[in-house]
Amino acid sequence: MDLFSRSWEALRTAVAALPEEDFARPSGCAGWLVRDLVCHLVVDAQDVLITLATPTTAPPTRDAVTYWTIDGPPPPDAPPGEDPLSALTVRLAAAYQDMGLLTFHLDDVGSAAGRAARLAEPALRVSTQGEVLTVGEYLSAYVYEWTLHHLDLRAHLPGVPGPPAEGLAHARALLEGVLGAALPGALSDEEALLLGTGRRAPTAAQRSTLAPLADRLPFRA
Repeated sequence: MDLFSRSWEALRTAVAALPEEDFARPSGCAGWLVRDLVCHLVVDAQDVLITLATPTTAPPTRDAVTYWTIDGPPPPDAPPGEDPLSALTVRLAAAYQDMGLLTFHLDDVGSAAGRAARLAEPALRVSTQGEVLTVGEYLSAYVYEWTLHHLDLRAHLPGVPGPPAEGLAHARALLEGVLGAALPGALSDEEALLLGTGRRAPTAAQRSTLAPLADRLPFRA
């Protein structure tokens, strides 16, 4: 739970420091600008608040690893970022004429989500998307989300500080848990996440190293 807070705080701090012109630059999410990514983070923060306020007595059905499921690749003729939810995010982000208002909303809702996470009981069971997790497992799963989106934020903005090292290591371990196999040790945690999720194309040498997992990559949650 502490790692959730540190990862989320690092991501929100990085967004808060962006100059306005950077919001119109591409992000690491296909089809999304930085402003679209930040708008998605607002929605993510809302989801965290809703989930933490939805306790249940039902037994857990998922944990931090099984929370994520592997989706197949999009149809070959589908434009990047044009699935219904992604397209909605783009439209919502475009409605913000003032990027200061967008960052205000992220800080406002994001701070509330962070406080709710710190106050939550780790063993409490909560419901989300028809599944049940303990709070600790749910927040652990979200370290993966924050870490990947932190990498997305700085994909074309190399001056933006990266996510915490412990967040990268946690996200890598979670990805390996989903895949049921370790990614090559020669890859740094950041490289493993970028290559494993298709955010970066592997070099010839990396492709050879990844060969045993090639049919299972990239992983898209």
